[in-house]
Amino acid sequence: MTDQSITVHPIAHVVGGRVEPTDDYWGGTRAIIRIDDPRFDADSTKGLEEFSHLEVVFHFHLTDQSDLHLGARRPRDNPAWPEVGIFGHRNMRRVNWLGVSRCRLLKVDGLDLRVEDLDAVDGTPILDIKPWFAEFGPRGPLHQPSWPTEMLGDYFAPGHTD
Repeated sequence: MTDQSITVHPIAHVVGGRVEPTDDYWGGTRAIIRIDDPRFDADSTKGLEEFSHLEVVFHFHLTDQSDLHLGARRPRDNPAWPEVGIFGHRNMRRVNWLGVSRCRLLKVDGLDLRVEDLDAVDGTPILDIKPWFAEFGPRGPLHQPSWPTEMLGDYFAPGHTD
């Protein structure tokens, strides 16, 4: 099955917001997800304004695709954190270069979705957009090691300028 190929096409692109991917300070970042695939019209977003959040699947189009390590490595190359395999990370170094983000939906304006806290940059190809259903959130007790909490302490902190 590993030789099976899947073709996907962007249905939208990010307009505005951040221009460079960085590790932290995505909080308050506002952008537009512009649905620019001609197959869709305003009916495709009907009812979406009733939801507070979206789940967005996108392509890490700016990532250096030669920077891929399939084995274990330390998150953000921090020697204080343990080595974990590629599937223990949520970074942009993915075999298929796919990202998933949950963001706040501020407004639906036809085919423009105004969002906040989307951790994708201007020009990012969007592959799918789904409303967030609370029922699809985690079920049962949650647990994780301490390093993600340490690493992501400023991930959604308000952006700042130096």
